[in-house]
Amino acid sequence: MSKLEQIEKSVAELSPEELRAFAAWFEALQADMWDRQIEADAKGGRLDKLA
Repeated sequence: MSKLEQIEKSVAELSPEELRAFAAWFEALQADMWDRQIEADAKGGRLDKLA
């Protein structure tokens, strides 16, 4: 079983309360990753043409 399959299985077994907490954590993780990517792109000059 792959790591992704293990994660999917574990998530499917969460209680509704645990699933809500997981979803909130995952949403925050994605937002943080997006912020870091935008910051890196800005520092790398990849957004200059949009300014």
